[in-house]
Amino acid sequence: MIHLSEQEIQRRQKLEELEKLGIEAYPSELFDVTFYAKEIQDNYHPELNNFQEVTLAGRLMSSRVMGKASFAELMDTSGRIQLYVNRDEICPGEDKTLYNVVFKKLLDLGDFIGVKGRVFKTQVGETSIHVTELKLLAKALRPLPVVKTQKDEVTGEVTTYDAFTDPEQRYRQRYVDLVVNPSVRDTFIKRTQLVQSMRNFLNDKGYLEVETPILQPLYGGAAARPFTTHHNTLDMTLYLRIANELYLKRLIVGGFDGVYEFSKDFRNEGMSRFHNPEFTQMELYVAYKDYAWMMDLVEEMVERVAMALHGQTEVQVGNNVINFQRPWQRYTMFEAIEKYTGIAIGEMDEASLREAATKLNVHLDPSMGKAKIIDEIFGEHVEGKLIQPTFITDYPVEMSPLAKKHRDRPGMVERFEAICNGKEICNAFSELNDPIDQRQRFEDQLELGKRGDTEAMVLDEDFLRALEYGMPPTAGLGIGIDRLSMIMTNSHSIQDVLFFPQMKPEPQIREI
Repeated sequence: MIHLSEQEIQRRQKLEELEKLGIEAYPSELFDVTFYAKEIQDNYHPELNNFQEVTLAGRLMSSRVMGKASFAELMDTSGRIQLYVNRDEICPGEDKTLYNVVFKKLLDLGDFIGVKGRVFKTQVGETSIHVTELKLLAKALRPLPVVKTQKDEVTGEVTTYDAFTDPEQRYRQRYVDLVVNPSVRDTFIKRTQLVQSMRNFLNDKGYLEVETPILQPLYGGAAARPFTTHHNTLDMTLYLRIANELYLKRLIVGGFDGVYEFSKDFRNEGMSRFHNPEFTQMELYVAYKDYAWMMDLVEEMVERVAMALHGQTEVQVGNNVINFQRPWQRYTMFEAIEKYTGIAIGEMDEASLREAATKLNVHLDPSMGKAKIIDEIFGEHVEGKLIQPTFITDYPVEMSPLAKKHRDRPGMVERFEAICNGKEICNAFSELNDPIDQRQRFEDQLELGKRGDTEAMVLDEDFLRALEYGMPPTAGLGIGIDRLSMIMTNSHSIQDVLFFPQMKPEPQIREI
């Protein structure tokens, strides 16, 4: 037996009353919408008498009943518009049930309705729909949270009361969040525009969008723990991909000069406001290019995204104004660490690095090699201080098993990360295409795994076989769509730019 609130009981009783009147609360036939609220609000001109007949559908969001006539508010996907409902207009015959009973007594806020009518302006100048036909399209059995606003007549400032702001509720019930908090919808619209802007940019360059496997027999392309599953028919373990890099590089071997993919990847790691176990990234691989060329492309692409979303290169993020105009600041990793810690680590061995990290109060464990120690120092003392877009280049070879050795700096690789607002937004290499060197790097990773590094890469024999057939010089890039969306929409948490972020199960969820 489920427990229903008083309002839920009343709504179910109204549903029964509608059924007794022969009114279908969930009709199946098409309702032909011809206009949207914003379209009418933006384009209606009384002197032109345009929009003489319109059909709209959406949620009933408010209702003010005044005898034979009422005002209401309908919200569709574009916004809100006022309705004027007259009893004799929607009930032209003797039977006034639709107005007197259905509209006045059996409709609730949140119900979906469809209306036909003509557009006019009220005496106070509000664009409204004079309703001539009204139809119930779906009965809502749960009440929406009531968000109240009050406008100061002097200052014009709007104050919101009883807002639906609890993150736990918002993320679990995103469908409610989207209804009652219009700004949330704007965030996700901007996210879609961001992806579309990047896709258009890459297509204009002539690169091919592709798809690669999500279920993989070996996980690779990044340092991360995978999610494991099992294929019953093949009786084999499979992994949800942690990256799509190795498959995209196989396509470069196969003869494509430029390929990219917007991919869902999965990493079995901690959760925070910057990490979700399921995330989206765009990976790009272009033959005959290097990481210096890729830095220029990233600058150009992200600058274009900012312009597409904001009409300018400056973006407000929290208390910071971030400017994506080219060129961006560039440091090598060792230069950045020395700049922000005062310690030159370039010539240090593992023992000296451990000593330096201890002085900097960086937590270490015995499984960490040189690469991990350097990464921890950078993460603790440098990354968070890089607010404006900054390229960090030239990493130690131990940190980058898939990157090509630096042409001028022994012990380094040709790699960069772009850091913005204190967090990495992309990672890129001059890709390692020497199969002998790549095998040795994989074997070095296996040794780290034996020391207890749970994120060490595994050895992929098929990928090595592909490299042995020959891969041209290639530049590769992975850019985090979720983190870039956070920055471009001024969102505090990664959960704010994911429709349905991963969460713990609700402690109690009722069953109907």
